Amino acid sequence: MSPPDPLPRLRALCTALPEVTEKLSHGEPTWFVRKAFVTYADHHHDDVLAFWCAAPPGAQEALVGARPDRFFRPPYVGHRGWLGVRLDVADPDWDEIAEIVADAYRQVAPKKLVALLDQ
Repeated sequence: MSPPDPLPRLRALCTALPEVTEKLSHGEPTWFVRKAFVTYADHHHDDVLAFWCAAPPGAQEALVGARPDRFFRPPYVGHRGWLGVRLDVADPDWDEIAEIVADAYRQVAPKKLVALLDQ
């Protein structure tokens, strides 16, 4: 039995945030709040099922350094500090993924929308 498709769960986390829209970008579902903050990466130029997201300064280095089996520096956007998060691992930690998605949103969203999260 194959693991469940993670896309619906990731989509639910992203679209639960204020004023988020979803569009295809480079052939992949991507979530925007004015600018992109999460992109699904279904074997996008590699053999990894993951998502790429905006990340706070230093988060990419810390997470990739501590857990390279779960996190990586994604192509194209890794040089901007974005984080790659593997979804093809056994038992993804969805609580941690929800925090990472919220942090990605905070990096891109206007301050008035970020304030809504903190209420």
